[in-house]
Amino acid sequence: MSVPHFRRVAAIALAAGLGLGLAACSTKGDDETDAAGKTIITVDCQPVGAQKNLLQAWNDDVKAFEAANPDIKIKSVSVGTQCANPPDFTARLNGGSMTDVFYGYMTDVQQVIDSGQAMDITAYANKDNIPTWDDVLADAKNTFTKDGKVWGIPTKNYSMGLVYNKTLFAKAGLDPKSPPKTWAEVREAAKKIAALGDGVAGFGEYSSGNTGGWHFTAELFSQGGTPVTADGKKADFNNDMGKKVLQNLKDMRYTDNSMGSRQLLGWGDLLTLAGAGKVGMFVGAPDATTAIVTQFQGKYEDWAMGPMPGQDGPAKGTLGGGEGYFFKAGLSEDQIKAGLKWLAFEKLTPGKGQFDYARAKSLNEQVGLPQPQLFTPGSASQKAEFDLRKANGNIAPEDFAAFENNPVAIKFEPANAQGIYAILDGAMSAILTNPNASVDEELKKAEEKVNQLLAQAAK
Repeated sequence: MSVPHFRRVAAIALAAGLGLGLAACSTKGDDETDAAGKTIITVDCQPVGAQKNLLQAWNDDVKAFEAANPDIKIKSVSVGTQCANPPDFTARLNGGSMTDVFYGYMTDVQQVIDSGQAMDITAYANKDNIPTWDDVLADAKNTFTKDGKVWGIPTKNYSMGLVYNKTLFAKAGLDPKSPPKTWAEVREAAKKIAALGDGVAGFGEYSSGNTGGWHFTAELFSQGGTPVTADGKKADFNNDMGKKVLQNLKDMRYTDNSMGSRQLLGWGDLLTLAGAGKVGMFVGAPDATTAIVTQFQGKYEDWAMGPMPGQDGPAKGTLGGGEGYFFKAGLSEDQIKAGLKWLAFEKLTPGKGQFDYARAKSLNEQVGLPQPQLFTPGSASQKAEFDLRKANGNIAPEDFAAFENNPVAIKFEPANAQGIYAILDGAMSAILTNPNASVDEELKKAEEKVNQLLAQAAK
């Protein structure tokens, strides 16, 4: 999950937003066509009002799409915390109150299928309805495919690496153009950065709100491990690779004292510290830098990115994830095709929608990140997207060159990922807050709980 797409699990958001979310966007009783005979579809996760540029761009795109497709009417719905909070999404899913075309993460696929609330769109997921379909990454499409059936359309994709503060690197005598390539090098760099004092942590890490488990998984992939067995039935992290993940962190936290004393960090906590220039490095996706600047008062020029570190050499894998859209059960063929046409326009066409880099640049939005990674390298769509990104980029391309030029094999999140992440939060928080915590014991406890979760999910 990348920064804007990761669901921050907050009880206050659930309490404040759940009831409103369920009522605000129920499509029960919506007509399939209007008086003029236009096919109507409702689509959720319209940007919220605080995201003025994004909201204006969305509205402009709806107008342009409807002008080009006069037989289709788009009804946009903002559902607030549903697009940022797992409990909201699950409650809406169980209540059947989704829009016709509804947003979800790659980690939502199994619960969406199990709910019976989504349609099998296999017969429609093709280049006739989405012209760039054949260029979309196979791995991204596969995450929305179960037992040969297509349940959703990927619309964003990302992979994780090492985000670092160039300014702090320079102050610590490190080369800002040469980020650490191994966890041993991360450890050494973190010590030098932390030695700057003034509350600066050399390396920052999550351990709450499901984010700790998310990062444990990313770092496990770097070791060559995987959180669950190939059949998805058992936990597979209580081993040497899982131990190395936690031991690396424990060593930095207590032996080196290079991670700072403030722990139990969630999504916004770490990025707040990053925006204030108090963190030298952390694991993240390219758009973490966007959030640091737009939401946490940081500066673009401070930040750069390298590939995910490996244990003794290049990483053996890195976590990738993303999001897409599902189709509510019971839609007509015309509505399905209309929804696919909208997603093709807004999400999967270079130069349009999310790939309208010229517009983004004119709005002073960050342009030039190697994300979303949706198209197969070497495909016509990928080349077109790259050329547009290069022509309109307003960030220094060299800041992400180490990341983009040293690709790491992408591993996608397992089924039941959010539940697994919540359990692994416990292991991460214990290791980062208790110097006497045992790596072996924390992994064993987490393994037992994940096995129970997977057994229950299989029933």
